[in-house]
Amino acid sequence: MGDRVRGKVIIVTGAGSIGPGMGNGKASAIVYAREGAKVMLVDLNQKAADETKGIIEKEGGTAIAYAADVSKAAECQKLADTCVQKFGRIDVLHNNVGIIEYGGALDTSEQSWDKQITVNLKSQFLMCKAVIPYMLKQGKGAIVNISSLSAIRTQPFPAIAYSTSKAGVIALTHEIAIEFAGKGLRCNCILPGLMKTPMVVHYQVQTYAGGDVEEMWRRRDAMSPTGKQGEPWDVAYAALFLASDEAKYVNGVELLVDGGLCHTVRTFNK
Repeated sequence: MGDRVRGKVIIVTGAGSIGPGMGNGKASAIVYAREGAKVMLVDLNQKAADETKGIIEKEGGTAIAYAADVSKAAECQKLADTCVQKFGRIDVLHNNVGIIEYGGALDTSEQSWDKQITVNLKSQFLMCKAVIPYMLKQGKGAIVNISSLSAIRTQPFPAIAYSTSKAGVIALTHEIAIEFAGKGLRCNCILPGLMKTPMVVHYQVQTYAGGDVEEMWRRRDAMSPTGKQGEPWDVAYAALFLASDEAKYVNGVELLVDGGLCHTVRTFNK
């Protein structure tokens, strides 16, 4: 156990994982707890949130699991209110919820577009809207939004709605960072690159390798300049820095966690 966010109260949305293993939100929640924070674990799936809670409590940390649909304003407000009722304050908001559906400009349906914009972007706006008033009362707070490398670089396969939603997260981050900079609040975002997570298996294995998980991992590893994809812990420790007082003068930043992939032009065969 460490002390980098000792005593802070942190809300993590998307704190469970969509399948077996460790996702970015789950890893971040665990790292926050290991470094002394009290963590509210929010997920659409109560069982997934409970699993993360069990890991944290087994290690001696403090957490509560909470099921909510953060694409709905009323549920965002209720969970923020519940966090304050339980822990007395909100020091950090970590917006991690996200989905991906592949498709280009002509084959992406309106329904798919709306769903991804709502889940990936609107949810972060609504959570910020619910939490910021509490942070303003405290005179201090930090927000960590999860965007994606796809916001600034196209993928090997078209993902127009996903990429647009994640680019919107960057703009959202900038707006909030500047609007509240003089009031003790900071807002930054992380752009993960290729990460080895359950979400990738769930959403991308058919697109990458026709259902062959190991072949998908091989191809994704080959894309990275390092020869390996990143791990959820890489995102988690970047988030830890942004959430901590070590980053007190870091505001409005897009932090790439991608092994340098943004500087390459490598692709791979389907």
